[in-house]
Amino acid sequence: MTIVRFFRRPAVFDRTLVIVLAVPAAGAITLLVLAREYDGVWSPVHYLLGVLALLVRRRRPVAALGLLAVVDAVFLLTHAVSYVNLPTFIALYSVGRQGGDRGRAPAGVAALFSVGVPVGVGQLVRLRAELGERGRREAADAAVRAERRRIARELHDVVAHHITVINALVGGARATLPPGQAVTRDALESAEQTARQAMSEMRRLLDVLRADGNEGPDAATGVGADRLPALIREAGSAGLPATLTVTGAAVELPAAVDHAVYRIVQEALTNTRKHAAGARASVRLAYGAAAVEVEVLDDGVAKNGGAPGFGLGGMAERVALCGGRLSTGPRPEGGFRVHARIPLEQR
Repeated sequence: MTIVRFFRRPAVFDRTLVIVLAVPAAGAITLLVLAREYDGVWSPVHYLLGVLALLVRRRRPVAALGLLAVVDAVFLLTHAVSYVNLPTFIALYSVGRQGGDRGRAPAGVAALFSVGVPVGVGQLVRLRAELGERGRREAADAAVRAERRRIARELHDVVAHHITVINALVGGARATLPPGQAVTRDALESAEQTARQAMSEMRRLLDVLRADGNEGPDAATGVGADRLPALIREAGSAGLPATLTVTGAAVELPAAVDHAVYRIVQEALTNTRKHAAGARASVRLAYGAAAVEVEVLDDGVAKNGGAPGFGLGGMAERVALCGGRLSTGPRPEGGFRVHARIPLEQR
């Protein structure tokens, strides 16, 4: 009974409690440090600091609880741990037991803190993980789109060049045939036609490769030169007065060319509306025997004196894949000009 009475003394009991709780934590810290597993050491350090704060829990229960609250907050907000430890609940008990009426309010606040902060930290950790996963998915999607565009450029640069050379050589051979070689002439004409068809099919394939994964290929949208009048009306409804002029006899354009014409006008008008408020625009579509031309002019002044930024790189790439040329820049009389000339296959 003497030993029991000895350990029931408040000071002895408190020190014994701290020793009993602290020894396992100190041992765990020592083992983790010796094993150089430093990432796992924060949890026992957090626990040990909380245990040491219990030394004053009987004389100053509110102070002990406040110290534990600070320790918990630091470790929770730095994501070193995601929970509160046993010492916090012992301190809450001590405030209720020894704190009297003055301890009720701090105990209530601390209890809310011990529940609310871990939940809030858990929500923050989950949100950060979701944002990180979304960022990784978007980066992967962007890498796929960039790879598709790179493949399209390489196909155009390599395959289109060789097909064009083959077509020129076959045409030259056909032109130099002597009279009476009808069978050979027909075969060469067939080869020329096949080369042109191959070029057309390749451009359609490149248009699919270049399509943004969020929108799908242009072929699925049904946009083309015949949609330009509706596009002009939409621009007017959005606050950009615009006119459309068509010259030459309209012909059926290859799909890639048809879509390129529409996208050039669409992007140019969108840029004018965004970067040159109050401007007017004019669109000219000219059909020729060997090429189709599209020109978009505006009389506005870009904000902050900067050049319009309607994606000239993507626009130039689209025109280049059709074998055409794009020129853009400020007009001497003011405003901006976009002009594209895209060759048509000779039938």
